[in-house]
Amino acid sequence: MEDQEILTKFRDPASRNVAFNQLVRKYQRKVYWHVRKMVINHDDADDLTQDVFIKVWNHLENFRQDASLYTWIYRIATNECLSLLKSKRRKFLLPLTDLTAELTANLEADESLAGDEIELKLQKAILRLPDKQRLVFNLRYYDEMPYEQMAEVTGTSVGALKASYHHAAKKIEAMINAD
Repeated sequence: MEDQEILTKFRDPASRNVAFNQLVRKYQRKVYWHVRKMVINHDDADDLTQDVFIKVWNHLENFRQDASLYTWIYRIATNECLSLLKSKRRKFLLPLTDLTAELTANLEADESLAGDEIELKLQKAILRLPDKQRLVFNLRYYDEMPYEQMAEVTGTSVGALKASYHHAAKKIEAMINAD
């Protein structure tokens, strides 16, 4: 179902629930994996995904369509991820390296990466990037999102995103080669 059709159905109180269920079915998996790549932990990703769709439900009626529905949802998911990571640092008074160590431990315990040493090595390198650079790398590398859409999601210029991705890729390459 097309986004426009979902939005039209959502605006009609009689079909609002059906439309929202269609929206969740369409985007839930993408949002979950976007969030999971940032927070690593399945339970945190599950909780955040629910939080994202609660925010979407609460604000969809006022969605102005300045961006596509997809990028608007991704922007909400991105902000939720960055907020959680920031909150974890504050709550536990963790410096960046301690949170990275915690996320790395979660990554090593992830059964979906069992036996895939190359992917685990890549994921560990990605985790050592600053949050926003990691976000840009994940959006481009895994989600294959065009820079223009990434700009809408992150509120950052295309040029800055290209530079950030380039720096992230170089750092990852150096980390992998150093190990």
